[in-house]
Amino acid sequence: MILAGLTGGIASGKSTVSGFLHAAGAVIIDADQISRQVTERGKPAWQSIRRLFGDTVLFPDGTLDRAKLGRIVFSDATLRRGLEQIIHPCVQAEMDTQLTHVAQNAPEAVVILDIPLLFETGRTEGMAETILVDVPEDVQCHRLMQRDGYSRQEARKRMASQMPLAEKRKHATIIIDNSGDLSDTKAQALRVFHLLARKAGQSKISVSCGDDTPKK
Repeated sequence: MILAGLTGGIASGKSTVSGFLHAAGAVIIDADQISRQVTERGKPAWQSIRRLFGDTVLFPDGTLDRAKLGRIVFSDATLRRGLEQIIHPCVQAEMDTQLTHVAQNAPEAVVILDIPLLFETGRTEGMAETILVDVPEDVQCHRLMQRDGYSRQEARKRMASQMPLAEKRKHATIIIDNSGDLSDTKAQALRVFHLLARKAGQSKISVSCGDDTPKK
């Protein structure tokens, strides 16, 4: 098994790249998806969030109003840290459980940990590669405005809550440039998978992409 981390900035296209890697044969362990699972109604993380924020962040049926919660924490760094302290340990525990399962059942797997805050949380130990999905800041802002309907000021505030992509580039071992055509992004993702599959010792690799050298 080989382990790699996948990260990016908000609206940089990380989910798109994750989809390409999954289609190529990688096992994806998605921190965002797990975060939703551990904060379902009635679970310990949900209960802690309710205690910290009150019922104002709940829909009438008791499920989390994630959009409202997001607006609150992206405007208050202290509350955002409080939310992270609730969610991150639960997410980490479930990711470790899934990793153990893969290691036992698919020893030659290419495993991608899809973690938005990969570098911010220091979750890079044991990773053969750390992959950054990168776009220019103005492209990131424009895509975020289009995707979520934010004003430019709102989009910039969301971007400012994360480590800048320029800083993440210093930590990444592989950079996928997602500023061009989708077909180019896909080709880069497949080259990365091909490289990781060879490192994992897979005897049969279903993807052949020419040059194995990832874009730096």
